[in-house]
Amino acid sequence: MREKAFKFNYSFKNRNNRSKNSRRQFFGKKKSFNDRDDIEISRYVRKAVERIGQEEYIPKNSFSELNISLLLKKNIAGRGYTKLTPIQDQAIPIILEGRDFLGIANTGTGKTASFLIPLIEKVIKDKNEKVLIMAPTRELVLQIVDELKAFSKSLNIYSATCIGGANIRNQIFTLQKKPDFVIGTPGRLKDLINRKCLNLSRFTNVVLDEVDRMLDMGFINDIKYFISLLPAKRQSLFFSATVSKEADNLTRGFLSDPVKISVKSGDTPDNVEQDIIRVKDKSKKIESLHDLLIKEEFKKVLVFGRTKRGVENLSNMLHERGFKVGSIHGNKSQTRREKVLNLFKTNQLQTLVATDVAARGLDIADITHVINYDLPATYDDYIHRIGRTGRANKAGKALTFVS
Repeated sequence: MREKAFKFNYSFKNRNNRSKNSRRQFFGKKKSFNDRDDIEISRYVRKAVERIGQEEYIPKNSFSELNISLLLKKNIAGRGYTKLTPIQDQAIPIILEGRDFLGIANTGTGKTASFLIPLIEKVIKDKNEKVLIMAPTRELVLQIVDELKAFSKSLNIYSATCIGGANIRNQIFTLQKKPDFVIGTPGRLKDLINRKCLNLSRFTNVVLDEVDRMLDMGFINDIKYFISLLPAKRQSLFFSATVSKEADNLTRGFLSDPVKISVKSGDTPDNVEQDIIRVKDKSKKIESLHDLLIKEEFKKVLVFGRTKRGVENLSNMLHERGFKVGSIHGNKSQTRREKVLNLFKTNQLQTLVATDVAARGLDIADITHVINYDLPATYDDYIHRIGRTGRANKAGKALTFVS
């Protein structure tokens, strides 16, 4: 493998220096990253913010003091949770009270535990309670399922995972056992409803996770349909890192007198250093990526592309150059996607090339770099892409190729 060094200039600018008018123009609507009149290159550039001297968040509650069962507390500790994050600290007590909840927090801040912990407690106390959780991607669903299994160990709580790309007959069989939790993507849930294998009128607890992404993917009518099938008397929870105007309108028909909490610290994580890589000759783009990946600090890299074909081609080219690389995209079966992700998580792959199916739902703590090989379609997509690095307040770096 060549040991050619690739040099690129850092030209950090503080995004806070931009005018309010510029920010309003960009954030008022979803703008395409390809429209250079609407986006400044400086939006991809930001130094990581030093945390030294910043006031550390002190939670009002502790896991040991929460009004939940002792075994659930033991499972939480076994998962390695020692201190509540801001969203967990504010959400869990409110959800335990039975209130509807709208929570906005940056990606990687513990939203999943914020709704799973109180809902598990609710099912422990009353096995008649049923929970439906909807999420936009298979990866996010599987992440939620993994968390649920860890938190509910030895609690006799059962779940059904309903996602595309997996055997629907097995999912129907699991649903017939009347699980406590049903977790799925909108497309597969609708299919199961149409087959009369899933009756939403039974679910007294509903979670919509990352709804803005579901709306981006065109599931708005499906979500409205699901809501129409739910019982009027229910507890409804809405979690996301961003909320568009369309998503905000949806909450009005979904939530009843909700408690609204936002703990966002900014559009992008403070601990993620962001910069650009200029490539004038697109034919040399793969060479630039190669020269980055051979650097020692690029230990675990997530590379984003726009199309399924492009991602697969890029993965093949990197493999031919000797890199340990895998790919995930919509044309991969669920089994193959899970296999590749496991190889990446266990450090058997250095690089994972993916479409935006991986922009939400991948909770891998030690990704050192996110590289936007292709520009994302929207700024929201950019936020979620780079949120895959810098998890759990670790340092991360995000690089974006521009021409």
